[in-house]
Amino acid sequence: MNPQPTRATAETPPAARPRVDLLTKEYPPEVYGGAGVHVAELSRELRRLTDLRVQCFGAPRSADGVLAHAEPALGENANPVLATLAVNVTMAAAAAGAELVHSHTWYANGAGRLAQQLYGIPHVVTTHSLEPLRPWKAEQLGGGYALSCLVERSALESADALIAVSHGMREDILRVYPAIDPGRVHVVHNGIDTEVHRPDHATTALERYGIDPDRPIVLFVGRVTRQKGLPHLLRAAFALDPSAQLVLCCGQPDTPAIAAETASLVEELSRVRDGVVRIDGMLDAVSLRQLLTHATVFVCPSLYEPMGIVNLEAMACRTAVVATATGGIPEVVADGETGLLVPIEQEQDGTGTPLDPKRFAADLADAVNRLIADPALAARLGDAGRARAEEHFGWDRAARRTLALYERALGRA
Repeated sequence: MNPQPTRATAETPPAARPRVDLLTKEYPPEVYGGAGVHVAELSRELRRLTDLRVQCFGAPRSADGVLAHAEPALGENANPVLATLAVNVTMAAAAAGAELVHSHTWYANGAGRLAQQLYGIPHVVTTHSLEPLRPWKAEQLGGGYALSCLVERSALESADALIAVSHGMREDILRVYPAIDPGRVHVVHNGIDTEVHRPDHATTALERYGIDPDRPIVLFVGRVTRQKGLPHLLRAAFALDPSAQLVLCCGQPDTPAIAAETASLVEELSRVRDGVVRIDGMLDAVSLRQLLTHATVFVCPSLYEPMGIVNLEAMACRTAVVATATGGIPEVVADGETGLLVPIEQEQDGTGTPLDPKRFAADLADAVNRLIADPALAARLGDAGRARAEEHFGWDRAARRTLALYERALGRA
């Protein structure tokens, strides 16, 4: 399909609207993580401000201004990273005519780097995580992990501007890639649409999954990956208040090993307590909103989290958050105001493994139990979380700051 230019708006006169190609793996309806949510929301706001075209992976999209690229079949023994690189080549070819490219995650960084070199145009990169800080991906990708690291390094070190989704992410970039000029790295926090993510007291989703609305609910939503720390939460759950239900909304596992470990812990936990509910796969927006709203506490036990949009989603639904004090999470969850942060001392080998896993699990359990025992405190933190999401994390603000970086990269600022 030939993407159609979006309508000019009062904010940006048509003559001043550069064509920008936003390059991403994930785009609705094929979204499985925070980066995909980010791209979907940011692109919606950027279309008001510039001539935006989105290039993504996967099946054809019907939306104007969106061009999808299918991954080629390279044979069952081919490393999956090679298919990703092939898509990057077709993306770069389709970027002819763009005045600037903006890539998200290593999956599309290569396309941005190719377009930058091929057409002599600026390349802006948004970093949602860093490959060297996710070494467990070697379990998933084998030798492809070395390629993903290579692609990311080349793109970031040559980018005209880098966007970090938190100050913690910015510090990671400068530590992992010391060759990058700090003046090229800018912080633009993720946002939240508080009209979509809002309290929803309907119980359809609870009834569907057999969750009792009259019992406390401890909720986890995330991919089954080392990064998200689910095994640590499951170990903590043995010490949770027995009156509480533990609801686990689990995305697709990264590897058979993490899938087996998670399944074993869930089975072991279910033998000693009731109310353990596991929901596999991506939830629809309404179900997620209802579960977040009815949760007594949302738990984010991540070992590595540059920001964590799901924490904002919980806060927008007036739910108190218990989260690891790592990465960009403390920039979202205000300790003692919108939730409780759990301290962690971590290995410095890139894995983020807790130095004392038993202590970390015990601290998680203590924080969750504190909110279960004090519903008034949980409600107060939830109300403050909603207010913080509304006041500080609008996507319109993120889009305006992103456009300013485009204009600077294009020499128009």
